[in-house]
Amino acid sequence: MEDASHFLAQYLTVRTLLLVLDLCGTFVFALSGAFVGIKREFDLFGVLVLSFAAANFGGITRDLLIRAVPPPGISDWRYIAVPVVAGLAAFRWGTIIARLQGSVQIFDAAGLALFAVSGAQKALAFHLGPIPAVLLGMLTGIGGGIARDLLANEAPAVMRGDIYAVAALAGAAVVVVGRMMHLPTTMVTLAGAALCFGLRIMGIRRGWRLPTAHERAR
Repeated sequence: MEDASHFLAQYLTVRTLLLVLDLCGTFVFALSGAFVGIKREFDLFGVLVLSFAAANFGGITRDLLIRAVPPPGISDWRYIAVPVVAGLAAFRWGTIIARLQGSVQIFDAAGLALFAVSGAQKALAFHLGPIPAVLLGMLTGIGGGIARDLLANEAPAVMRGDIYAVAALAGAAVVVVGRMMHLPTTMVTLAGAALCFGLRIMGIRRGWRLPTAHERAR
């Protein structure tokens, strides 16, 4: 009985953590999508489309792959309301906020970090192995950014040599290794998110890039 109570408490803790991470990631990625739409001078509908795509595409893809259907991104009102609120707020006040240098990149890095760790945690919660969990964490992190950039007719950051997918992989790996070592879930989640965010921001500010095909052809 005591073991069952402990398992239930641990399950509820992980489930709550996943929900908080997912909704926070949804909000900041929605802002990044909305800001790209504003930068491209889209109308309100276009801004909301980019906001929703950036916020939910990675999570929906992850949930379909692990058969967590229907995905919360289309079945849970919170995952629809949060991008709409973020998109409307950005459309109303985004021109002021977007003047802050790197605002889109900061929100994008935050969303990448939150989704990478939440994706890995959800994969582990569905009893996937370490490698699939890391890969799904990465996919959850980069999926929204890819959808946003493609809809805005831009080359996705993950394909331009930026430290993007690698940062997501690193953050997800910290979560998975921490789980294998039976470390506290919250601690390893925060550590993974911090590593992912730090790598992405340092890559932007220091110009860290992966080798590209053009460079190798010289």
